[in-house]
Amino acid sequence: MLKWSDVPPSWLAAVVFGLWWVAPGGARPELLWIGGGFVALGLALIFWAAFVMTRARTTVVPHLRASTLVTSGPFRMSRNPIYLGDALILAGLMLRWGAWWTLPLVALFIFIITQRFILSEEARLTEDFGPAFDAWCQKTRRWL
Repeated sequence: MLKWSDVPPSWLAAVVFGLWWVAPGGARPELLWIGGGFVALGLALIFWAAFVMTRARTTVVPHLRASTLVTSGPFRMSRNPIYLGDALILAGLMLRWGAWWTLPLVALFIFIITQRFILSEEARLTEDFGPAFDAWCQKTRRWL
Protein backbone atom coordinates (compact mmCIF):
# COMPACT_ATOMS: atom_id res chain seq x y z
CA MET A 1 0.00 0.00 0.00
CA LEU A 2 2.84 2.39 0.79
CA LYS A 3 4.10 1.95 -2.77
CA TRP A 4 0.80 3.30 -4.14
CA SER A 5 0.63 6.23 -1.72
CA ASP A 6 4.25 7.13 -2.42
CA VAL A 7 3.68 8.89 -5.74
CA PRO A 8 4.91 12.30 -6.90
CA PRO A 9 1.51 14.01 -6.55
CA SER A 10 1.51 13.15 -2.83
CA TRP A 11 4.91 14.80 -2.44
CA LEU A 12 3.70 17.85 -4.37
CA ALA A 13 0.55 18.03 -2.24
CA ALA A 14 2.60 17.85 0.97
CA VAL A 15 4.87 20.69 -0.11
CA VAL A 16 1.92 22.76 -1.37
CA PHE A 17 0.10 22.26 1.93
CA GLY A 18 3.20 23.34 3.86
CA LEU A 19 3.54 26.34 1.58
CA TRP A 20 -0.11 27.27 2.01
CA TRP A 21 0.38 27.04 5.77
CA VAL A 22 3.22 29.60 5.81
CA ALA A 23 2.26 31.77 2.81
CA PRO A 24 1.29 35.30 3.76
CA GLY A 25 -1.09 35.68 0.81
CA GLY A 26 -1.63 38.95 -0.94
CA ALA A 27 1.04 38.82 -3.62
CA ARG A 28 1.66 41.81 -5.84
CA PRO A 29 -0.59 41.80 -8.93
CA GLU A 30 2.24 41.03 -11.35
CA LEU A 31 3.23 38.00 -9.27
CA LEU A 32 -0.36 36.77 -9.41
CA TRP A 33 -0.15 36.76 -13.21
CA ILE A 34 3.33 35.30 -13.41
CA GLY A 35 2.51 32.64 -10.84
CA GLY A 36 -0.74 31.84 -12.61
CA GLY A 37 1.17 31.46 -15.85
CA PHE A 38 3.57 28.99 -14.22
CA VAL A 39 0.66 26.98 -12.81
CA ALA A 40 -1.11 26.94 -16.19
CA LEU A 41 2.09 25.95 -18.00
CA GLY A 42 2.74 23.18 -15.46
CA LEU A 43 -0.78 21.79 -15.81
CA ALA A 44 -0.60 21.94 -19.62
CA LEU A 45 2.74 20.12 -19.60
CA ILE A 46 1.40 17.40 -17.30
CA PHE A 47 -1.74 16.83 -19.37
CA TRP A 48 0.21 16.86 -22.65
CA ALA A 49 2.74 14.33 -21.35
CA ALA A 50 0.01 12.10 -19.89
CA PHE A 51 -1.88 12.23 -23.19
CA VAL A 52 1.23 11.24 -25.17
CA MET A 53 1.98 8.40 -22.76
CA THR A 54 -1.61 7.15 -22.83
CA ARG A 55 -1.65 7.29 -26.62
CA ALA A 56 1.55 5.20 -26.62
CA ARG A 57 -0.23 2.71 -24.33
CA THR A 58 2.27 2.96 -21.51
CA THR A 59 1.85 3.76 -17.84
CA VAL A 60 2.15 7.13 -16.13
CA VAL A 61 2.51 5.41 -12.73
CA PRO A 62 6.12 5.76 -11.54
CA HIS A 63 6.38 2.33 -9.87
CA LEU A 64 5.21 0.37 -12.89
CA ARG A 65 7.33 -0.71 -15.85
CA ALA A 66 6.86 1.19 -19.08
CA SER A 67 5.73 -0.83 -22.08
CA THR A 68 6.97 1.78 -24.54
CA LEU A 69 9.80 4.30 -24.52
CA VAL A 70 8.07 7.61 -25.23
CA THR A 71 10.35 10.23 -26.81
CA SER A 72 7.83 12.39 -28.68
CA GLY A 73 5.77 15.40 -27.67
CA PRO A 74 7.06 17.05 -24.50
CA PHE A 75 9.52 14.18 -24.07
CA ARG A 76 11.61 15.74 -26.86
CA MET A 77 12.46 18.63 -24.49
CA SER A 78 12.60 16.86 -21.12
CA ARG A 79 12.83 13.24 -20.02
CA ASN A 80 10.51 14.14 -17.14
CA PRO A 81 7.90 16.65 -18.32
CA ILE A 82 5.34 15.58 -15.70
CA TYR A 83 7.79 16.22 -12.86
CA LEU A 84 8.80 19.47 -14.54
CA GLY A 85 5.11 20.41 -14.61
CA ASP A 86 4.90 19.66 -10.88
CA ALA A 87 7.86 21.97 -10.22
CA LEU A 88 6.29 24.74 -12.33
CA ILE A 89 3.02 24.41 -10.40
CA LEU A 90 4.90 24.62 -7.11
CA ALA A 91 6.85 27.70 -8.20
CA GLY A 92 3.68 29.31 -9.54
CA LEU A 93 1.81 28.79 -6.29
CA MET A 94 4.73 30.22 -4.34
CA LEU A 95 4.53 33.38 -6.41
CA ARG A 96 0.72 33.60 -6.38
CA TRP A 97 0.58 33.21 -2.63
CA GLY A 98 3.21 35.88 -2.02
CA ALA A 99 5.76 33.40 -0.74
CA TRP A 100 8.49 34.15 -3.29
CA TRP A 101 11.07 33.70 -0.54
CA THR A 102 10.24 29.96 -0.52
CA LEU A 103 11.32 29.48 -4.17
CA PRO A 104 14.51 27.63 -3.09
CA LEU A 105 12.18 24.84 -1.95
CA VAL A 106 11.58 24.09 -5.64
CA ALA A 107 15.20 22.91 -5.82
CA LEU A 108 14.60 20.71 -2.77
CA PHE A 109 11.45 19.30 -4.39
CA ILE A 110 13.41 18.55 -7.59
CA PHE A 111 16.12 16.83 -5.54
CA ILE A 112 13.57 14.68 -3.68
CA ILE A 113 11.72 13.70 -6.87
CA THR A 114 15.00 12.84 -8.57
CA GLN A 115 16.22 10.68 -5.70
CA ARG A 116 12.86 9.13 -4.84
CA PHE A 117 11.48 8.42 -8.33
CA ILE A 118 13.60 9.40 -11.34
CA LEU A 119 16.72 7.39 -10.58
CA SER A 120 14.79 4.14 -10.14
CA GLU A 121 12.67 4.89 -13.22
CA GLU A 122 15.82 5.45 -15.26
CA ALA A 123 17.29 2.17 -14.01
CA ARG A 124 14.15 0.30 -15.15
CA LEU A 125 14.15 2.08 -18.51
CA THR A 126 17.82 1.18 -19.01
CA GLU A 127 17.02 -2.48 -18.28
CA ASP A 128 13.98 -2.51 -20.56
CA PHE A 129 15.12 -0.35 -23.48
CA GLY A 130 18.94 -0.38 -23.25
CA PRO A 131 20.62 1.44 -26.14
CA ALA A 132 17.42 3.24 -27.18
CA PHE A 133 17.09 4.77 -23.71
CA ASP A 134 20.79 5.62 -23.60
CA ALA A 135 20.56 7.37 -26.99
CA TRP A 136 17.55 9.38 -25.82
CA CYS A 137 19.41 10.37 -22.63
CA GLN A 138 22.30 11.65 -24.74
CA LYS A 139 20.09 14.12 -26.59
CA THR A 140 17.41 14.94 -23.99
CA ARG A 141 18.10 16.45 -20.58
CA ARG A 142 16.58 15.02 -17.42
CA TRP A 143 14.74 18.22 -16.48
CA LEU A 144 15.19 20.95 -19.07
